[in-house]
Parts: sequence; structure tokens; C-alpha cells
Amino acid sequence: MAANMAVKIAGAVAGAFAISYACDYLMADKKIFGGTTPSTVSNKKWMEETDKRLQAWPRVAGPPVVMNPISRQNFIVKAKSE
Repeated sequence: MAANMAVKIAGAVAGAFAISYACDYLMADKKIFGGTTPSTVSNKKWMEETDKRLQAWPRVAGPPVVMNPISRQNFIVKAKSE
């Protein structure tokens, strides 16, 4: 009886993930509601230059940290040893 319930729950979770992935794919990648991806997102050179500028931004309130915690996991930056 308990195994049957666990199978049902696992199936429901897997189904929810499949539906959410399909919705995300259709809305974000296929743009079923219209729109375009901005060049600031799709252009690698733009992203690299933006990252360089963010990392060069002076901080005065504490130890240096990476400015984009989403892509860099907010690790503390150590001085480069030569």
C-alpha cells in the first residue's frame, strides 16, 4: 500500500517537472507570446565587457567580492599571487 502511494507521488512530481519544463521552453525559447531576446543577453562580447566593468568597480566598504553573485556564486576574490 505504501509503495503504491510512493509511486503515485513520484509520478506526480515527475509530471510537474515535465510540464514546467515544457512551459518554460515554449515561453522563453520559442517565444509563443512574442518578443525577442535582447542583444545584451545574446551577445557574448557585451557580457564580457560588462563583467570586466563590474569587476573593476571600486569598493570601499569591505573586502573585495564578486559583483554578480548569481553567475559567480558570491565567492570572495583573493589577490592574485605573482
